[in-house]
Amino acid sequence: MAGAEGVGQGRPEANSTTVDVAVVGYGPVGMVTAALLGRAGHRVVVLERYAGLYNLPRAASFDDETMRTLARLGVAGELLPKVRVQPTYEWRNGTGDLLMEQRFEDLGRSGWAEWYMMYQPDLEEALDRVCRSLPQVEVRHSSPVVAVEQTGTGVGLTVDGPDGRQNVTARWVVACDGGNSFVRSALGVGLEDYGFSEPWMVCDFRFRRPSDVPRALQLGDPQGPTSIISLGPGHHRFSFMLDSVEDFATERAPERVWKRVAPRLDPADADLIRVATYTFRSLVAEDWRRGRVLLAGDAAHQMPPFLGQGMCSGFRDAQNLAFKLDLVLRGAAPDGLLDTYQTEREPHVRAVIEKGIELGHLQTLRDPERAAERDRTMLARRASAQEPERMRFPSLRAGMLARQPHPARGQLSVQGVVDDGARRDRLDQVVGGGFHLLAERRSLDALEGAGLLDHLARAGVRVVVPGERAAAHPGATLVRDADGTYRDWFAELNCSAVVVRPDFHVFGAAGDPGAAVPLAEELLRTLGADFAPTAGGTDA
Repeated sequence: MAGAEGVGQGRPEANSTTVDVAVVGYGPVGMVTAALLGRAGHRVVVLERYAGLYNLPRAASFDDETMRTLARLGVAGELLPKVRVQPTYEWRNGTGDLLMEQRFEDLGRSGWAEWYMMYQPDLEEALDRVCRSLPQVEVRHSSPVVAVEQTGTGVGLTVDGPDGRQNVTARWVVACDGGNSFVRSALGVGLEDYGFSEPWMVCDFRFRRPSDVPRALQLGDPQGPTSIISLGPGHHRFSFMLDSVEDFATERAPERVWKRVAPRLDPADADLIRVATYTFRSLVAEDWRRGRVLLAGDAAHQMPPFLGQGMCSGFRDAQNLAFKLDLVLRGAAPDGLLDTYQTEREPHVRAVIEKGIELGHLQTLRDPERAAERDRTMLARRASAQEPERMRFPSLRAGMLARQPHPARGQLSVQGVVDDGARRDRLDQVVGGGFHLLAERRSLDALEGAGLLDHLARAGVRVVVPGERAAAHPGATLVRDADGTYRDWFAELNCSAVVVRPDFHVFGAAGDPGAAVPLAEELLRTLGADFAPTAGGTDA
């Protein structure tokens, strides 16, 4: 287990705790952050102000990249019966005309279906079990953080615990405490506001019996924009745009809610389990790192709900931060590596926010003339068989990437099914997490000839050769590329080797087999490995 040397002096007081990382907030993003760091061997304490799990749905969906993270944490299998794969997302006008239909594949780039609908308490219960199964992770409920003080070597947190005032000293703090983040406010971090926010009323139902309710529908009705979204097999959500936040006091009455949903649902079909008001916002924190404190999830950014990417973006934050904090905590990288966190994640987040605003403006038009013009434009586009433009998440352009340019660098990697002779499954489940160097056999020979395989293994890099058959090799895992995913990907990129980071993004790629050697050497230097470069390699 990684220690917490360099924080605090002398014997700790009875009500004080010293850890590697304190995670503030125990929603899904805090859970994933804690689980990834705990699995890496670091001592983590999670500080949550609520007395238990929130136990009410907030997020409604997630994508294939998020499922890849959940699979790595070992909970995908138990979640699959509780989620719903959603193939389409409809946008209709007030009279029911189909303006746009977005389609999602059964198999996405990350090796899972592209869009899942979920009931968030099911997800949180699964992630909670992961965290509590890790001896390195301690979860404290009813423990709001009330003060933050940084030193040169750590962060002191004052906590109002159930048994009185407590002090937690951490080498690093990750604030996952939501849109109203206390930690962000305590640090004085400002927010950039895109200026797009609207009040909505969210109404959640639990089915009593099967019901033919639209599973993914945005209704752009000027008389009242509405969203109808599945929350997995057993639950459903209706959301209604309000004229003002003050309207919620009247509209929340159950009889008024049932009147709104009556054309599609009645009390014989479902129970009304929650009515809440929610004002979505479009905000980005100015700084995601202040000293030894980092912001993640809604504490760092908030986005409109029209792409279903809020929680997904928080999971990407957690993946990015966790592997970098692991390197820093182990002394394999300087803490300046953490400056690449915002550099890498912010452009992605802004792209999602801006696309969400674009779609949100279309859906929430209240002026009948402007809505009619929107309808004419979108119906004409649909009549000409123009497919709706898909959201294109940008690749990483700067940060922890190889210096040598390559089209693959910064991309989200693909994931296919492989077979190692004993098991056939997705790559992550067969070879595990961490850094992967995926290589053709000729690149493997070049790496072996340069004496790099042992260095890569000691640095925790798994060398994987996807090919036509599985075979034993002392310094690499030779697997059968069962569905041809890696053959096709390598051909598309015209490359012979690809380094994939623990957050599934490509560190760098090599064109010809010999170029795998300098790529591997640069990776080793980045990971703080002690090795002698080959004659053909490059010094740091």
